[in-house]
Amino acid sequence: MDSFEANKIFGAILGVVFVLFGGSLLAEAWFSSEAPEKPGYAIQALETPAAGGGAGADANAVPPAAQILASASADAGLAQFKKCQACHSGEKGGPNKVGPDLWGVVGRPIASHEGFSYSAGLKDFAGQGDGKWDFEKLNHFIHGPKDYVKGTAMGFAGIKNDKDRGDLLAYLRTLSDNPEPLPTADAAATAPAAPATEQPGTTTAPGNDSQPQAPAAGVGATPAKPATPPAPAPAP
Repeated sequence: MDSFEANKIFGAILGVVFVLFGGSLLAEAWFSSEAPEKPGYAIQALETPAAGGGAGADANAVPPAAQILASASADAGLAQFKKCQACHSGEKGGPNKVGPDLWGVVGRPIASHEGFSYSAGLKDFAGQGDGKWDFEKLNHFIHGPKDYVKGTAMGFAGIKNDKDRGDLLAYLRTLSDNPEPLPTADAAATAPAAPATEQPGTTTAPGNDSQPQAPAAGVGATPAKPATPPAPAPAP
């Protein structure tokens, strides 16, 4: 092979390298993208609340039943009840479906409806407290069935919206010949009595807060004059 042919081969190799290198630079210039100075939005992971059960559930996460029932509407609750009708009937003497009939559920003993096979978790829950479905228990149960009653077979995710849940409770109350009375707000805790105000220089006798006593020595009282010592007796 003479030098001319060697130069041709070498030149061809250099040409291919140049084309490939130049093509990669050109493609990078065309298709490269720069990171924005400020992202359009930040993605934040939702915190999953700790699961509780029965008395162990976080009561502070669910407003009291009396609070959400104060402005609730039974008419609006009928629309919420449609979420329940796939598994529950609501008429008097209605059939059990996937879940028991809900006529008279407010005030009814838990896990007691005739002809329905309840889960072991709900039967255990029925043994706690007075064992009845009052407004407060229903409030927590509807908020999150599996969080409130461990082991329940109810697959419903719950109604987290307080207004919707209050409306549903108001409607469930109407499913009865004798609707249960609405719950009242708990009485405010009695504040401790303020300590009795004492006049300067006085003390208070135990068991009688209203009778001022003699001034205490050293507290706003005039010091007593020292007593005059008796005259010495004559020597025998």
